[in-house]
Amino acid sequence: MMQFTQRARAIALRTAKQASLAGVLLASAMTAMAQTTSPVGMWQTIDDHTGQPKALVQIAQDGGGSLTGKVVKGLGPNDQPDRRCTACTDARKDQPILGMTIINDMKKDGDGWDHGQILDPENGKLYKCKMHLEDGGNKLVVRGYIGIALLGRSQTWVRQQ
Repeated sequence: MMQFTQRARAIALRTAKQASLAGVLLASAMTAMAQTTSPVGMWQTIDDHTGQPKALVQIAQDGGGSLTGKVVKGLGPNDQPDRRCTACTDARKDQPILGMTIINDMKKDGDGWDHGQILDPENGKLYKCKMHLEDGGNKLVVRGYIGIALLGRSQTWVRQQ
C-alpha cells in the first residue's frame, strides 16, 4: 500500500510539472502571437540611401491605446550618441536624438495604424504617418507623408527580438 501511494505521488508530481510547462509554453505562444499583431516592440530602422541599419526604435502603447516610438540606439557607423536634432523646429530643437520620441499619436485603423506623426531627425521635418505590419509581424512598413499618403516615402523596419 505504501509503495502505491509513493507511485501515485510521483505520477501526480510529474503531471503537475507537465501541466505547468504546458501553461508556460502556451503563455509564451500567446505573447509571441500578440507581438506579431501589434507594432509594440523594438524595431531596426534601415537607411533609405545605403540600405544599412540606422537605429533602434522602441514602439510602446500608452494608456489611451496610442502608439509612440522612441530612438533607443543609433546603429550607423558614424553615429554619435550625443548627436542633436539641430534641424528640428519644435520643442525638440537641439535635443539629443538618442531617447527622442519620433513617433506620436498612432491609432489603430483597420489592419494598420494611422493619424499620427513621425519626425525625421535628419532634416527636422514632421510628417503625417501611417504604418502596417507585414511578413507575419516581423516587418513594419512606416510611411511618412505631407498632405495625402501618395506624397511621401515608406521605410520597412525589421522587428528585433
